[in-house]
Amino acid sequence: MTHTTDPAFEADGTDEQVTRGGRRRPKGSEHAKAGRVTDAEHAKEATAKRGKGVHRRKFLGGMAGVGLGAVAAGGATFALLADAKGNKAGAATNTATLTVPDLLEGTTSGSTTTFTLEAKTGTAEVLSGVTSDTMGYNQSFLGPTMKWTNGDTVLLNITNSLGEDTTVHFHGAHVPAKTDGGPQVAFADGETWSPTFTVKDDAKTLWYHPHALGTTAKQAVHGLAGMIIVEDDSTASSDLPSTYGTDDIPLIFQSLATDSAGDIKYNLSGYLSSGLSFPLLLNGTNVDDTTLTFTATRTRTRFRVLNASPSDIITIQRSDGGNLNQIATDQGYLTAATEVTGIRLVAGARAEFVLDLSDAVTLQAVVSTGWVRGGSGTYDVLAITASGTDTPDDLPASLNTIDRYDTSDFTARTITLGQSGTTMTINGSAGTSMSSMAMISTTLGAKEIWTVKNGTQLEHSFHLHDVPYQLISVNGEDPTGVDLGWFDTYEVVGGGSIQIAMEFTDFADDTYMYMLHCHLLQHEDEGMMASLMVTES
Repeated sequence: MTHTTDPAFEADGTDEQVTRGGRRRPKGSEHAKAGRVTDAEHAKEATAKRGKGVHRRKFLGGMAGVGLGAVAAGGATFALLADAKGNKAGAATNTATLTVPDLLEGTTSGSTTTFTLEAKTGTAEVLSGVTSDTMGYNQSFLGPTMKWTNGDTVLLNITNSLGEDTTVHFHGAHVPAKTDGGPQVAFADGETWSPTFTVKDDAKTLWYHPHALGTTAKQAVHGLAGMIIVEDDSTASSDLPSTYGTDDIPLIFQSLATDSAGDIKYNLSGYLSSGLSFPLLLNGTNVDDTTLTFTATRTRTRFRVLNASPSDIITIQRSDGGNLNQIATDQGYLTAATEVTGIRLVAGARAEFVLDLSDAVTLQAVVSTGWVRGGSGTYDVLAITASGTDTPDDLPASLNTIDRYDTSDFTARTITLGQSGTTMTINGSAGTSMSSMAMISTTLGAKEIWTVKNGTQLEHSFHLHDVPYQLISVNGEDPTGVDLGWFDTYEVVGGGSIQIAMEFTDFADDTYMYMLHCHLLQHEDEGMMASLMVTES
C-alpha cells in the first residue's frame, strides 16, 4: 500500500480522523483523553486483534527496489512505502536482561566536574546474529549516561576518533551557543573539543548526539547517542526515585534500517534499497524477537524514555492496558503526575513516567513509520518483575509550577517547513551549509511566538535549540494534559501547524548560532535546518 499523505500512521487501511494535537484515531472512536494517548489506545485495539506482538519487521518484496523517481516526482510529496500487513504477528521467542547504560563518572576539581568522551568506531549486533559496523562514545555502540547537577560547572573533553568530522550536541540543554555543539563547532578526526559551562537546566532528561552538516543521520544511526540526566535540589526531585540503575532507569529506543549483511542505512538511497529489515533496539539490544526483563527491587520505579530513532515514531504503553504516571516531558516536570495510557514520542523527544509495581508489568513499544520507509508494529519490549517490599509515599501533589505565557505582546514569526523534490527547506532555504540556510535573528530577553507551518505532507519533528517552548496551539486547538508541559521537540503532521512560545534568556553571541530544524535526521541532512542568532538587545 502506498500513501502520499501524512506518514505518521500505519498503512493498515484503517479509516481515521485527526484528533487533538494531530493524533489519529478511528472514525467513531470514543477515545478523547487528555495528553498523547489516542494513538496508543488505537494501537492496543489493533494489537488485540492481531496477537501479542509484531516481530521481524520486513517490507513486502514488491516494494523493494522502488526508484527515487517514484518517491519524489517533479517536486511532489514523498510516497510512504509501508504496509503493516507485511509484518508477522507472534510472541517474542527469547528473553534477556535489560542492559542499563553505564553511568559515566566525572572527575571533580573545585567547582568543575570533568567528563571524558571518545567518539569511536566499533562493531555490534543490530540484527540478531549479524555483525554491523557501528559507532559509540567510549564503547562500540551508544554511550554512557552523564549526570549533571543544576548550578555546577561541567567540562567535557571529547576526542574524535571516527576518521571524519563530528560535533556533539547537548540536545535540550540551555547552554551558550559556542558550547551547544552545532555545526559551527565541528572538529576533525584526532582533535579534542572541550566545552565548559554552568548547568542552568532544572531537573530533566537530555541527550547527546552528533550535529555536523550532512553526517548527523549517518553517525547517529550507527550509535552515537547517549542520555544526560540533570538533577536539582527541588522538592519534587527529592520525592521521586533517583537511584540510577535501581529505581531510575533509562530506556533508549532506536528504530533503524539495515540490510541482511548488517549494513545500517541512513539516507534515502539506503532506505530504498531491497531486502531491508527495520530492527527495534532498546538500550542497544534488538527486541524484534526478544523481550527484555527487569527486576524492580523498589516498588516505585522511574523510567526515562528517549526516542533516538532517526525518523520513526514510538509510543510506550502497558500490555495490560493500564496507566502510566507521566511526570515529565522533554524539558522537565509537569505540574503534577498525569495518568496516560500511552506516551507518543517523535524522533528526538523524551518523557519520564513512574510505575508503582505490585504485580508484573510488560511495557510495549508501538512503532509507526515516520519517513519513506521504516518500522511498524507493536512489541513487548520490557517485562518488569515486581520484587519491592517497600511502601512508597503518595506521589507529590505538585511537581512543578508552569506559568503559562500571555503571548499578547510577543513578537510573532512564521517558520515554514517546505520541500523541493528531495531537498528540505525552512522558510524557502535549504540548510545544507551555514551560508545557505535561513537565519532567524533575535535579541536577549525577547519573547516570541512562532507559528510552525508544515507546507509538506510529510511528518516532521520540530526541534529548537537553546530555550524550552510552550505549546500555544496544535493544529488550531488548545493544548491539554501533558501538552501543557515544556518541550524542545514536537510533532508537526503533514499539512499541520503548531504555535510555540519561548523567551530568550542568559546567552547572546554575535558569532555562534543555535539551530532550529526537523529532527527526522534525514530531513535535517537534506536541508530542513535554519540558524538562530541571539544577540545583545
